Amino acid sequence: MSAANSLLSEAQFLCSICLDVFTDPVSTPCGHNFCKNCISEHWNVNYRCRCPNCQEVFPKRPDLKVNTFINEIVSQFRKSAQWNANRSSLVKQVAKQGEVPCDVCTGTRLRALKSCLLCMVSYCETHLEPHLTVSGLKRHQLINPVENLEARMCTKHDKPLELFCKSDQTCVCTHCPVLDHKTHVVVPLKVEYEVKKAELGKTDTKIQQMIQKRQQKIHEFKHSLKVSQENAYMEVAEGVRVFTSLKESVERGLSELIDGIQKGQRKTEKWTEGFIKEVEQEISKLKKRSSEVKEISRSEDHILLLQSFPSLKDIPPTKDWTGVSIPPASYKGTVMKAVAQLEKTLSEKMKKLLVEAELKRVQQYAVDVTLDFLTAHPELMLSLDRKQVRQGHVKKLLPDNPERFSHYNFVLGEQSFSSGRFYFQVQVKNKPKWNLGVVRESINRKGEIKMRPEVGFWTIWLRNENQYKALDDPPVVLSLQSRPEKVGVFVDYEEGLVSFYDVDAAALIYSFTGCCFTEKLYPFFSPCRNEGARNFDPLVICPVT
Repeated sequence: MSAANSLLSEAQFLCSICLDVFTDPVSTPCGHNFCKNCISEHWNVNYRCRCPNCQEVFPKRPDLKVNTFINEIVSQFRKSAQWNANRSSLVKQVAKQGEVPCDVCTGTRLRALKSCLLCMVSYCETHLEPHLTVSGLKRHQLINPVENLEARMCTKHDKPLELFCKSDQTCVCTHCPVLDHKTHVVVPLKVEYEVKKAELGKTDTKIQQMIQKRQQKIHEFKHSLKVSQENAYMEVAEGVRVFTSLKESVERGLSELIDGIQKGQRKTEKWTEGFIKEVEQEISKLKKRSSEVKEISRSEDHILLLQSFPSLKDIPPTKDWTGVSIPPASYKGTVMKAVAQLEKTLSEKMKKLLVEAELKRVQQYAVDVTLDFLTAHPELMLSLDRKQVRQGHVKKLLPDNPERFSHYNFVLGEQSFSSGRFYFQVQVKNKPKWNLGVVRESINRKGEIKMRPEVGFWTIWLRNENQYKALDDPPVVLSLQSRPEKVGVFVDYEEGLVSFYDVDAAALIYSFTGCCFTEKLYPFFSPCRNEGARNFDPLVICPVT
């Protein structure tokens, strides 16, 4: 029968009306099978007795009887299906490696669902049933299944470990406090469990915090590595650019050296060829006279010889070549001069390239600077975007607040900096005079002001179109190769450095070094007063490109 069942499926035993396995199967005259109740109800509802499957109509309602053969097959199929389901469930419940087996099961041991601390036995689902239904067993303490339940028994008194000795920090049974732990502090296991659980919760919280800190540190390390990689890439690219430029300068110097030597050699060759040609021409004349003399000398015509003698007796005029010589060209000094010139060129080139690289580096710290209305002298005019400032025609009536400059036409940036590095650049084009730099927060803003580092000013200025000065102590007159149209200002707060750059020429103008910053620093601007409308152009804070 089991072999037959293996060939049958549930679909073969389904009633087409209720779509469930047959119950009291009956057969209609047309040969189709239905549950007896299903087909009876179907015909009770419908006017005609029709087969639901083939639609055959029966003139008289058939007298249906249970098909004992099909009923027996269905019964066997139900038993087989139930057995397979029970077997599948049983297989799923068999204890696997690492799982606690039931201590009651014989033969195949099923997986334990609970362990009883009083019985000291682990139970599967079936054998656990009494502990869930019998009132006396319901009071037993059940826990998730554990192995080695003997370890939960007191080795001295053979009693379950139900108490905790706080003095010895160990689990004890109910007899231990009376015999071995008389003066000790003993509490129920559950009480100490909650205490220790709370402590473990705190420990876990600390561990999670430590994990988060270390994960954050890993994030910082990865970020630092990424920045380092980007910096390395940029430095390599900059190194390639610098060394390529130097290499081109060397190749250009070598090409100029070779070209100069070749030009000198061609000049010597041309000079020598001219002398040779001239000498060859004289030789040709002398050979011609010699031939004429020999020819007339061989003649026996006395009259012809005498008549020709006056024109043949003198040697044709020639140049005295005794002191004429062409010394071999020497290029010994040429190479040395070329190397010296190349060294000078490379030195200037390297200096320029290094400044260019330095300028690119500091421009990475560019910040968005805007002008602060509250600090602006009343004569100054600020643009709506607060990126430009120029000298106005009239002095505005503004509140003389503590931040405002009252004597000199100065204005500060709105942003302050108390650490790190920052850079900004300002267009000074077409202005015969201006002041730029940074100042500390506590500078004097009223009356006469002495602009020096000791009072909090690190600035440079231009006067009379070409007179540049760094207002250091003492002031330093600056000699610039070109007139800057755009000035970059860079500050390294911790390094104590303030540097000014000619942005377009990529040249360093001046650096204040060894500064000691202890306060907030603010960008500082002064377009200076007009000189017959010659200084009306504004100072413009420019974006870094």
